[in-house]
Amino acid sequence: MAQHPEPPVVTIAPGKVRGFWRGTPGERGASAAFLGIPFAQAPVGDLRFAAPVPPEPWTDVRDAVEYGPTAQRGDPGDTLIPEPSIPGEATLNVNVFTPTPGPGSEPGAGLPVLVWIHGGGYISGSPASPWYDGRAFNRDGVVTVTVSYRLGFDGFGHVPGAPSNRGVRDWLAALEWVRDNIAAFGGDPARVTIAGQSAGGGAVLTLLGMSAAQPLFHSAWALSAALGDVAPERSRTQTARLANLAGVAPSRDGLASVPEERLLELQHTAATTESRDPLAGVTELLEDGLSWGPAVDGDLLVQPTVDSLRSGVGGDKPLVLGSTDDEFTMVTDSAAGKLRLVPAALALGRLRLFGPTRRAYLAANVAQRRKGTAAVLGRYVSDVVFRSTVVRVAEARTAAAAAGTWVYRFSWASPTRRWALHCLDVPFWFDCLDAPGVGAIAGDAPPRRLADALHGAAVGLIRDGDPGWRAWSSDPGSTRVFGGAASRPDVEPDGYAEVRALV
Repeated sequence: MAQHPEPPVVTIAPGKVRGFWRGTPGERGASAAFLGIPFAQAPVGDLRFAAPVPPEPWTDVRDAVEYGPTAQRGDPGDTLIPEPSIPGEATLNVNVFTPTPGPGSEPGAGLPVLVWIHGGGYISGSPASPWYDGRAFNRDGVVTVTVSYRLGFDGFGHVPGAPSNRGVRDWLAALEWVRDNIAAFGGDPARVTIAGQSAGGGAVLTLLGMSAAQPLFHSAWALSAALGDVAPERSRTQTARLANLAGVAPSRDGLASVPEERLLELQHTAATTESRDPLAGVTELLEDGLSWGPAVDGDLLVQPTVDSLRSGVGGDKPLVLGSTDDEFTMVTDSAAGKLRLVPAALALGRLRLFGPTRRAYLAANVAQRRKGTAAVLGRYVSDVVFRSTVVRVAEARTAAAAAGTWVYRFSWASPTRRWALHCLDVPFWFDCLDAPGVGAIAGDAPPRRLADALHGAAVGLIRDGDPGWRAWSSDPGSTRVFGGAASRPDVEPDGYAEVRALV
């Protein structure tokens, strides 16, 4: 009778942690998981609006076999990525997946490390998604860490008398934890790649452009990055509105007296301008960006991220970034019938795109116009929020960075949702096509070769500092296309020409 292997135990700075094996140790594909390890104390009570505080040490072996509490509360509903909420107060925790638990025999002998930051618009999301399991990266010799952070107002809102950008400080604390402890799990703290999708991709770019983060990682991959860069005045205005809705003073004590759940209920209203225009929310997003997220505070973020990258911050670190072709076009599908007879130019005017810019944009998107006005509107929102960021960052880095910048597009269209939509690339990047929920977005037979290509490129960056195609930084415009039509080259000379009018 086969014996179960002994659970792996490793010693980190606060104490010992016990994980569990997936597969038989020593066999290909086997790895160990350590879940819910605190990197900071629970952000409650006096610590609610404080910077993260290191965890208290423990003496007994601590079980790390279940995901820790998440900052996301309640049922998130039907989401593109399954990201469960887990109740509890100790929401600042990490999950580690490793093929070789235990320190290396020699200094510098550890494996490269991937640190993943989840998305969710900075107001939702969870590191406990089955899609973020590091099993495939472990198979390819990469230790994987997923991190949690405070969300919404508690993480990013302006609180007078409290540290700014508390969610950003959580990212920094998690990376410091990785630096100090990852060798115990077989990882090399000198070879850390940060990666994330959507708000997580925005987090990656924020950290890349932040001086305080520079010693903590060595390369970066941003999928569909949604930058925050919330302006200071907007942060203060939203806090005043939120406090007024909650019936308290706009102070640290006043806001701390309101339960977290109540602030979560009110934060959307506080960030939304009252209007009878049904498109007001969309135009506000396009013009002002996300309501909650990293704010330009003059401390951690001294200037907007693209400006920081243009000045050379993070320029010594290899970067890969890209987007799906139609991040949000599925949202406008429901309006396709109503928009069938509406000219695309008129519809874009409702979103305040006018004049030469509108003409240039429509001229560059002839193929999308053939799919109808709803498709044009969806592509335009995708371009403003996500795809134009790719070009702006790549061009900023080309002017200042010493390390390479690689750009890609994910063009394979979902057989169930019609478009190459937001989040569709994530299970291919993680090579987790058999994970729960993937079929809903990628169909019953997602192409294995596409996962091999995209995941392989990720491993190439993490392990070798090069994803494997011509860099934009040496050949501006050069773009790797994942999952494009058979008639399209794998690398296009100007893969984001469609968005240049918006940059």
